[in-house]
Amino acid sequence: MYIATVPNRNSPPAILLRESFREGGKVRNRTLANLSHWPPEKLEALRQVLKGHWATGLPLPQAFEITRSLPHGHVAAVCGTLRRLGLDVLLAKQASRERQCVLALIASRVLEPGSKLATARALAAETRHTTLAEVLGLEGVDEDDLYGALDWLLPRQAAIESALAERHLGEGTLVLYDVTSTYFEGPTCPLARFGHSRDERKSNPQIVFGVLSNGEGCPVAVEVFAGNTGDPKTLAPQLRKLRERFGLERLVLVGDRGMLTEKRIEEELRPLQGLEWITALRTQQVQALVADGSLQLSLFDERDLAEIQHPDYPGERLIVCRNPLLAEERARKRQELIASAEKRLDPIVAACRRKRRPLKSTERISFLVGKALGPLKVAKYFRWEVTAEGLRYERDLPRIELDARLDGVYVLRTSLAREQANREQTVLAYKRLAAVERAFRSLKSVDLHIRPIHHRLADRVRAHVLICLLAYYVEWHLRQALAPVLFDDERPGLRSGSPVAPAQRSLSAQQKARTKRNPEGLPVQTFQDWLKDLATITKNNVQPKTKTLPAFQMITRPTATQQRALELLGVSL
Repeated sequence: MYIATVPNRNSPPAILLRESFREGGKVRNRTLANLSHWPPEKLEALRQVLKGHWATGLPLPQAFEITRSLPHGHVAAVCGTLRRLGLDVLLAKQASRERQCVLALIASRVLEPGSKLATARALAAETRHTTLAEVLGLEGVDEDDLYGALDWLLPRQAAIESALAERHLGEGTLVLYDVTSTYFEGPTCPLARFGHSRDERKSNPQIVFGVLSNGEGCPVAVEVFAGNTGDPKTLAPQLRKLRERFGLERLVLVGDRGMLTEKRIEEELRPLQGLEWITALRTQQVQALVADGSLQLSLFDERDLAEIQHPDYPGERLIVCRNPLLAEERARKRQELIASAEKRLDPIVAACRRKRRPLKSTERISFLVGKALGPLKVAKYFRWEVTAEGLRYERDLPRIELDARLDGVYVLRTSLAREQANREQTVLAYKRLAAVERAFRSLKSVDLHIRPIHHRLADRVRAHVLICLLAYYVEWHLRQALAPVLFDDERPGLRSGSPVAPAQRSLSAQQKARTKRNPEGLPVQTFQDWLKDLATITKNNVQPKTKTLPAFQMITRPTATQQRALELLGVSL
């Protein structure tokens, strides 16, 4: 292309943008545009561009400078998913600064988990890390705005959870419920209490929170309790929530043996019409079935699944299962713990028999024995006494043999009729609790980092946990959409033959793990690696060296794999 000046008699010459091309071995020209109305400096600039130079006379690559470049692709993916899920409208129908701040907190928890102060810095104009503030239209955000957004969010929790329940729960649905705890920094929050720590942080107070999800593991609701609340005591508020707030008349509640205890079943579950449950018996209850002959271990000689009934559980079905691999693992672990306990007891025995200053105090010896056996939880496998010679101990072989007989054996307890779910379906339904455990891993350590918690006010702790749950809701849908390019199994929970057998990865998942590519030939990555990959799509502020021309923005062109990921998510840049 070139610019031609064509004389026009007594009128000013015509300035034309023309293109040369060959046709039939001859050079021909055609006019693309009439530029006669352009000012001279603009025409000169175009001439330079066509020659490969800018108006400054510099080569074209040197005629611009990028004044700032911010990661954008992962922000577009997360915020696009937020909007696709309608989460913005779910928070509030009318846009407001508080709503946008809450969306920023949710997206930040997926993109770059951190404190509210760190999130405020990441949103500030001078120190922002991504285009999140620009995408959400937030300017001048500080930590006070984010704390105010938490206060704005909490009163809306009931409406948000009801809307999610309407989406993902229905009459007769399977509802998974489980609780966990996470440690707390500081003693001032009324929810922070010392209790059973699942994080092995006994020196820290903690909070307890429970998550309700549908049968696929999609989170629907969360509730926070004081750190010294026992698991069974969290059940009643969830039942009220399911019945009164969500309006579910018929449902099947799945909970573990520590949650759905005998007392809770009799006092809270059984009186509710239309409410069925699936749980498991405690070890002592299983041992009682074996002792009275109701559970014959010979049942497992040729099968790993059977159904029995017992007068102690009227109107219920007991489904007994035995997993051989689990049996081997429990036997191995028991032997290791017993051997470790003996290594701790032997120094105490030696201290009692040494010649110089032997250990004689019965109270002191008992304290040391408790300190040695307590953390390992194997005191029941030893018989010990303090004699004149000192400490004497031995293994309690009958008790060890009794527990060994039940290795790998567990018994499910359900009120479901056989017509509603056969024994195989019941076992698979109970094993879906693993989806809630995956949610806890993501919330606490893998992705969203709900801990440590520094908030002093109870309502802000509740709002913080709600933010994390909504972030997991977004992540859950992101993972579902990206499953073809993730190492995650697109068909989880496959079992060969028996539902008691351990889940096997599907052939497609094994193929992805082996080749690091999916059937389309695209690379497969973890979820976090995909976020990092998409973050390389940046939004660049470009400033021409010519002062008369304004700055403009350009987004990096995505690679083929990045474009495929964006298509799977249904979002655009």
